[in-house]
Amino acid sequence: MKPTHPGPLVGILVVVALLTWAAIRPVYSGLPVMPWTAIPTVLLLALGEAYSGWATKARIARKPHTKPVEPLSVARLAALAKASAYAGALFGGIFAGFALYTVQMLDRATPRGEFFVAAGSFVSCVALVCAALYLEHSCRIPKGRDEHDERDERD
Repeated sequence: MKPTHPGPLVGILVVVALLTWAAIRPVYSGLPVMPWTAIPTVLLLALGEAYSGWATKARIARKPHTKPVEPLSVARLAALAKASAYAGALFGGIFAGFALYTVQMLDRATPRGEFFVAAGSFVSCVALVCAALYLEHSCRIPKGRDEHDERDERD
């Protein structure tokens, strides 16, 4: 699996934001009010992934008072991080599209509230992408360590 680069994630976010902005224009008045619950939910996911990245990095580096990490667990965490980064970019684009559309109607109460919810959700999605990239980076094996050294330490 290759590392995730930020460029494609930004591209996904921008394209989805523009598509969402264009799709919302004709149907905005018929949509239900956007719930604020995405903000704490995505922030909790970001916090969990950031903590997992910190703990995994310490375990891979074999810092004192840490257990060795299972290789399969690291692979699963890397897959979770990659999926979270792309999902965060996708949903961040949707929320950015909502925010772009509602920013022009800040003089009305409902669109103003939806703008702040969409902007907060966008920021939480960006935090999730950053945490996912950190978790993925934490799953890398440090340079200078090869398989022979690891086998000798286990035996």
